[in-house]
Amino acid sequence: MNKAILAAIVAAGASLVTAAGAEPYVDYTPMKGVWEVQTVKVDPNKIDDYLSGLKKNFIPVLETLKKHGVIDRYLILEKLNSSAGANVQIVQHYPSAAMLDPDQARDQAIDKEIKAQFSKEKTDKIIEGYDKYRTFEADEMWTEVDMSK
Repeated sequence: MNKAILAAIVAAGASLVTAAGAEPYVDYTPMKGVWEVQTVKVDPNKIDDYLSGLKKNFIPVLETLKKHGVIDRYLILEKLNSSAGANVQIVQHYPSAAMLDPDQARDQAIDKEIKAQFSKEKTDKIIEGYDKYRTFEADEMWTEVDMSK
């Protein structure tokens, strides 16, 4: 028991030394922008269906957001060893956290443009069955850190 307590104290002390020694803009630089990372578990037998659906239904939405400057990059990641856990990530980069703020004119213009691309019937057909073979595990916001210093 005493060894466990001692190990915890040493670990806590080491983390304090590291935290106290590191300085933003000296040891690393926080970068502008926000990465949104959605982690999804898809039935391994349905990954191709899911990715095809994203291409038809979600990539055009991301392209619209990109055209309006809300995001500047996006990517879809597929886990190669997908035997367990989440196996797809949908990643979007907002050039500034301010892009997450509501903007009525911009948001309504984007909404109108997206609705013009898809009929409700077409969208329903593409995403039919998604909830039977996919589960969202996380929707997280990250910021990049430049470690080149």
